[in-house]
Amino acid sequence: MAEIRLESLAHSYTATPTGDDDYAIRRMNHVWTDGGAFALLGPSGCGKSTMLNIISGLLSPSEGQVKFNGKTVNQLPPQDRNIAQVFQFPVIYDTMTVFDNLAFPLRNMKTPEAQIRIKVHEIADILELTPVLDRKARNLNADEKQKVSMGRGLVRDDVSAILFDEPLTVIDPHLKWKLRRKLKQIHEQFNITMVYVTHDQLEAATFADQIAVMYEGRIVQFGTPRELFERPNHTFVGYFIGSPGMNLLPVERDSDSLSLKFNGLSIPLSAHQREVLHQSQSANLKLGIRPEFIQLWASERNLSYPVTITHTEDLGTYKIVTAMLAGTPIKIRLAEGASVPESQGWVTFPAQWLKLYIDEYLIDDQAPGGTHAAKN
Repeated sequence: MAEIRLESLAHSYTATPTGDDDYAIRRMNHVWTDGGAFALLGPSGCGKSTMLNIISGLLSPSEGQVKFNGKTVNQLPPQDRNIAQVFQFPVIYDTMTVFDNLAFPLRNMKTPEAQIRIKVHEIADILELTPVLDRKARNLNADEKQKVSMGRGLVRDDVSAILFDEPLTVIDPHLKWKLRRKLKQIHEQFNITMVYVTHDQLEAATFADQIAVMYEGRIVQFGTPRELFERPNHTFVGYFIGSPGMNLLPVERDSDSLSLKFNGLSIPLSAHQREVLHQSQSANLKLGIRPEFIQLWASERNLSYPVTITHTEDLGTYKIVTAMLAGTPIKIRLAEGASVPESQGWVTFPAQWLKLYIDEYLIDDQAPGGTHAAKN
């Protein structure tokens, strides 16, 4: 097991990068603590696989250090890092049996055959592969092949960490949940550092204790699923996490310094938000609120705003209402039994859930003085 520390890490596929846009990984510092179950979440092209390949040694970073338990490993080849990597498409030997595939890493280490048999059967039992141990790998279905690929990493006692690069992409949807739970059980049993790369927020939340959200080569937030949902540190996190994502309203400064203007509507700010806004000269201002936290009423309330209901989707356990607020569409998520006004309604934004973003980053209302939330 290992703590994986990235120090001033950056990578560019361009020989002479001249700016941020030339970097697949923009300079960052990050720590994957020993024994943790982590997810690296983000859209295609944000740098997730590049980071994983740098950790495993398949790629050398342009700048910075990769450290395992405090030791710099930049110059170590992949085979000397004791890292197991499970790829999107299973990497196994089709002509070998399942038993021989699982035994292969141990035989390369000259492990006695009696110990190999014990270890292979232990891992096969955990992964529910015992019935197919004597079957050729080419005769397995997709989820069985992926479990064999996972098993080859788990069978070694010297593995420092296991890296999963979108491992369930080729798995049938009805089997994905079962495999995610199996991975979680394996982590709890072996306490191995695991980093799971995915673009699927559900996969990330069901596997990981903490999630690193990556955007344009940076980790813009690292936290628990609840923290990412309730306090998104960056507008991208707000948009990417949740179904639907956070409503983000571009706003302007109001002359009274107590509120912000959104298409003519005046939206009041907290004392902390006003203080930080006063210290900033930026014009890149947004207010964000989750669809779950917007309150919809049939009649006007204190500090409410008129909306026009344009569409309601009944999804069985909840409803998604699309409404026009000052000419801009917003999403509202309501419980299944909640009533929806026929055409006109009013919305209120509870102050504790209305977030202010300056230059795309959250203003932390919980910090003294309302400082920016930490940037990576």
